[in-house]
Amino acid sequence: MTAANDLFDMTAAPMRIGTVRLKVRDLETVSAFYRQVLGLDVIETGTGRAVLGTGDTALLELEGNAALLPPDPRQAGLFHTAFLLPTRADLARWLAHVAETRVPLQGASDHIVSEALYLADPEGNGIEVYADRPQALWRTPSGAVRMATDPLDLQDLLRTAEGTEWSGFPAGGRIGHVHLQVGDTEAADRFYRDILGFDIATRYPGASFYGSGGYHHQLAGNVWNSRRAGMRPDGMAGLDTVEILVRDPQDAAAIAARAEASGIPLDDHPGGLTLHDPWGTRIDLAH
Repeated sequence: MTAANDLFDMTAAPMRIGTVRLKVRDLETVSAFYRQVLGLDVIETGTGRAVLGTGDTALLELEGNAALLPPDPRQAGLFHTAFLLPTRADLARWLAHVAETRVPLQGASDHIVSEALYLADPEGNGIEVYADRPQALWRTPSGAVRMATDPLDLQDLLRTAEGTEWSGFPAGGRIGHVHLQVGDTEAADRFYRDILGFDIATRYPGASFYGSGGYHHQLAGNVWNSRRAGMRPDGMAGLDTVEILVRDPQDAAAIAARAEASGIPLDDHPGGLTLHDPWGTRIDLAH
């Protein structure tokens, strides 16, 4: 495909991100933040629990427990959850929304593959809000992925909104990727590439980016704050689970076989299977 709007079809990828589960200390405050700032809808609530998303699609699950320890930014866990908007105009409308409501941003980058804005929720969980660029702009003829971290032209982006206003997280939005903090990138490669079966789309110093089906990345792992980190301590707020949707059940079976051959414990259940990365992050494979 060569059309100017040739955006990657995430639903066609063999593996993509489903729901991300965070453990938080103040459920009401964190839930309100994602509703007010990102425009997520409440899909389900229960005692100490809230599921947020768009329409009937769950994207974020929050589990509240005031007894949790605060997150430690040096531990393995979450670097950011990246919310993918369907169009550049959606990103422009969201930027205008946070500017008007004075939500502090932590960064803005042109990654060639995407335009991205960065912030954190009230408990320090990193967030990226981004829109992809057409594949023709970032995929080389050999199939390699071109990525960079350059300044983002915010004024040019804002003009794309064309005077229209943000009205909540779009129905076509999803979690495009999850960027993790890991203790060692080689150990991360052995798990996310060799066991789960992601390709290494590209590398930065101290980081690997893992893609499925040709996407620039559904997962990434870096050691920028967490080099040599061990297992994440129990009872700490932050990332709990990343759900990965596996399109072909045979791929899930192959992952299970590789995990068993490597001695990685598995919990097989009707909806899929569960395993943990080397730092204790739970990975739910759903098919």
